[in-house]
Amino acid sequence: MIVCHCQNISDHDIHAAIDWMRASDKQTIITPGKLYRALGKAADCGGCMPLFLATMRTNPNMTVPMQLRNLRHGTTQENHDERRQKSNRIP
Repeated sequence: MIVCHCQNISDHDIHAAIDWMRASDKQTIITPGKLYRALGKAADCGGCMPLFLATMRTNPNMTVPMQLRNLRHGTTQENHDERRQKSNRIP
């Protein structure tokens, strides 16, 4: 099935690239950008991105390696207390 018409990328191409990336480096985090680069292509209009991501998620090699899970125990953006400073405007 063709996933990206602009760049002529099929679901088979996506799965093959994921499998190749995982086989070459078991600790890599696979992103759509890395997949496009591995295929020698670049995203064009972005209309395929929902289907592209859904196809990526169906690959069994898309799991995050165990040693890379739960690296951020403490602070996240939700935990930071970054409040905006009050402006000096008169209401």
